[in-house]
Amino acid sequence: MTQTVQLPLWLFVLILLFAAVTALSHFLLPSVRWFFRRRLQRAVTRLNTKLTRPIEPFKLARRYDMIQRLIYDPEVTQEIVNYARENEVPENVAFEKARNYAREIVPSFSAFAYFGFGIRVSRLLANSVYHIKTADRNDATFEAIPKDATVVFVMNHRSNMDYVLVTYLAARSSALSYAVGEWARVWPLSRLIRSMGAYFIRRRSRGALYRKVLARYVQMAIAGGVTQAFFPEGGLSLTGALREPKVGLFSYVVEGFDPSAERDIVFVPVAINYDRVLEDRVLIAADQRGDRRFGVRITVVVGFIVRKLWQRLRGRETRFGTAAVAFGPPLSLREVGKDDTVDDLARNLMQRISEAMPVLAVPLVADAILRAAPLAPETLVAVVKDLLAAIPLQNRAFDKASLSEETAIAAGYLAQRGIIELKDGAWHCVQGEDGVLQFYARSIAQFLPENAAMQKENAATAGS
Repeated sequence: MTQTVQLPLWLFVLILLFAAVTALSHFLLPSVRWFFRRRLQRAVTRLNTKLTRPIEPFKLARRYDMIQRLIYDPEVTQEIVNYARENEVPENVAFEKARNYAREIVPSFSAFAYFGFGIRVSRLLANSVYHIKTADRNDATFEAIPKDATVVFVMNHRSNMDYVLVTYLAARSSALSYAVGEWARVWPLSRLIRSMGAYFIRRRSRGALYRKVLARYVQMAIAGGVTQAFFPEGGLSLTGALREPKVGLFSYVVEGFDPSAERDIVFVPVAINYDRVLEDRVLIAADQRGDRRFGVRITVVVGFIVRKLWQRLRGRETRFGTAAVAFGPPLSLREVGKDDTVDDLARNLMQRISEAMPVLAVPLVADAILRAAPLAPETLVAVVKDLLAAIPLQNRAFDKASLSEETAIAAGYLAQRGIIELKDGAWHCVQGEDGVLQFYARSIAQFLPENAAMQKENAATAGS
């Protein structure tokens, strides 16, 4: 026992390393994790006192625990058995497939990443790109929702800035959980998005096992009171008009809802409109081709964000007009008729979004130019004034007192982009740019039954 043992130096160093790792993993790391987790819990407790709807325990659960809970859910387990039987594979293979789906879907929410980083960047970026306007009724609408209900924001999808805008505007109320498409599954963006509480979904997946794992995650999150944000159109509008809703996520919510449960589900329609959609020309080109291939590299997007933030920090004016957000009347799932289908629910919510749509100056000017160009500047103001008279008061993002100024600014935005031009003392549409004007005019077409953009589109269709 007291004999000397000689070891090579490399082996002695290796033993020391193994001993250090063992001590670290068994004694030091658990204590460190406990220390930081306790500090995090205290920070979240303080944060919850400032939020209208506190962060629910479900959202703070460890990602590993949530994945385990999901794959051992009885409904998922049954679907694993069905998958193994239908595809003639061992159940352990089907189980691993379900586990991979769960890892792909389940986020790793970080309160620090969301409120310490995400909200600040969202606020800075949103205010760097737009003047933000919100409807006067928004706060009252949200505060009237019962505190024990799960809120699901249902939004139209005009731009990828929608995520930034609504995250920023909801910062004082709650932490949102988004369903994000496969476009964002690129490193390191995917890590950041997961830490913000978003979960990835495959838009084109038709496998029953994947759909069951996704459905059960959504249902668990809803039952846990996690505030959700849905884009029922399933993708960006290529035409500027609202698209037909997709009912996938809605069906999961309805199927998992128990009317006798204490927690209700309240859908809040959210209408978003812009003086300038950053991707407008990309979307219009995709619509003209008849596909949804946008061809925008992530490096271009990141470069744009960094450039805007840097310009904002240097005090330069960088904004592209106004972005407006308005809430429509909420809809409780308990109040939905027994005979109503999921399609009826989705169409009802899209109609509420349409009726709540904010009306900005650029869409009005675009519509006026399409109707009656060429227009002298003073005549343009008169036409916009007539159009504004048809808009309900609650939908107007500006009032008549500032009509002349807003019209001139909107025309200036369009002229800077080469969409309209002042020629011989009158505003004209630049040749080949009428598609851009139609894109913006369609966003308010529901308020203007004789919209010129829609008439041109119908005439073109009839002639072809």
